[in-house]
Amino acid sequence: MNPSWMIDRRHALRGLGSFIALPLLNCMRLAGAAEGETPRRSAFIYIPNGVNTLDYQITSPGEGYEFSRSLMPLEKHRAVITPISGLHHPGGLGHHHNCQKIWLTGGHLGPTDRNTISVDQQMAEVTSPHTRFHSLEIANKGESLAWTADGIRLPGMSRCSEIFAHLFEEPKNGTAAQRRSLRRKVSVLDANLEEVRSLERKMGVEDKGRMNQYMTAVRETEIRTKRADAWLDVPRPEISDADRKRNERDVPQTQAGDYFRTVYDLIILAFQTDATRVVTFSSGLEGQGLAIPELGISQSRHELSHHNGDAGHMEKLTQSDTFSVEQFSYFLTRLAETPDFNGRPLLDTTMSLFGSGMAYGHSHGNANLPLVLAGGTGCGLMHGRHVDLNQGHFDGYQLDEPGKHYHLCSRPANSNAHMSNLLLTMAQKMGVETDRFGDSNGELDL
Repeated sequence: MNPSWMIDRRHALRGLGSFIALPLLNCMRLAGAAEGETPRRSAFIYIPNGVNTLDYQITSPGEGYEFSRSLMPLEKHRAVITPISGLHHPGGLGHHHNCQKIWLTGGHLGPTDRNTISVDQQMAEVTSPHTRFHSLEIANKGESLAWTADGIRLPGMSRCSEIFAHLFEEPKNGTAAQRRSLRRKVSVLDANLEEVRSLERKMGVEDKGRMNQYMTAVRETEIRTKRADAWLDVPRPEISDADRKRNERDVPQTQAGDYFRTVYDLIILAFQTDATRVVTFSSGLEGQGLAIPELGISQSRHELSHHNGDAGHMEKLTQSDTFSVEQFSYFLTRLAETPDFNGRPLLDTTMSLFGSGMAYGHSHGNANLPLVLAGGTGCGLMHGRHVDLNQGHFDGYQLDEPGKHYHLCSRPANSNAHMSNLLLTMAQKMGVETDRFGDSNGELDL
């Protein structure tokens, strides 16, 4: 016989259903156009394995700073970008395998810990009532930057044609078949709340915590599924022949430049049609990262980052860094030239964070993270300066003594400069009502 406190899983599932309610849907159209609201959007772009920080680091704070070699492609965007130095994730120090996992969560992951919600998903909780898709995850190898409240990593898409079809094509098997599939997905959660409450009275504190996590995840799934069902009655937006030609194609990742630009074009189209307002794009895993054959770089970013001071590998890493920055510059240019529904450029209402969870990849240094925040002036961001949180906490940059600079990239000069403070600030500007995110200990003046 089972002890009295053991609970049958199917019994628990039956008891969850009536607890989950669908909030009032405020969708079925391009949200802002009818209500006078200006949508706010966020994009997060990740490059693995850090950078050649000797060529990346900007050394002068404030306005009038000089662009470093690697960041030079962003000089034409000076008025709408903010390079940021000195931030770190305390939970990532000494745990380089977690750098990518916690980049947007600020989590503290030990051997048995689960991740926490990523900031993009917290933003999407605010924006998703207005859009067909809760969020969009693009990721090489399928491992995205996005994590649910239950600490589950969301899968990502990498093929451009797959992303286009997901956003703009009707279901292959028809609307009725997809609706049946969606409704089967929620049919297992149809019991009543009273049963759940009776189960909770039998649980210990630890089990209640796990149940709360599980119920949060189930509720998210239920809400998204019902919203997806409702959106089946709304026609997909019409895509122009030019946009279809630009985006509805498969680009091999061996053509890295074309692949990056096509992904960025798809994000632009998703924002312009208000398909979603939150996107993450991870260009590779920490153990990989795309090679760039068109530049003669056959090694992955992981191989280049472990250069051991070899001048040839360091030069190629700088070229790879500059290439990634050039593609990000292309994204900002496209945001600036693409009108929102009200005629303003998308760049005004789109915050974009570009960067990595490592600084110095050779030793897995994950302090002084390389980060650039761009756009979003309509969200309240002010740009045109280098925000340097190392200032006042160290003796200045010493790029001519690499060992000393690498130490800065492994141990934070300013222990209070948590990257979660940046994520909190971005979340607030997206309309998330919170005074804390991850291990934040304050907000950034941006």
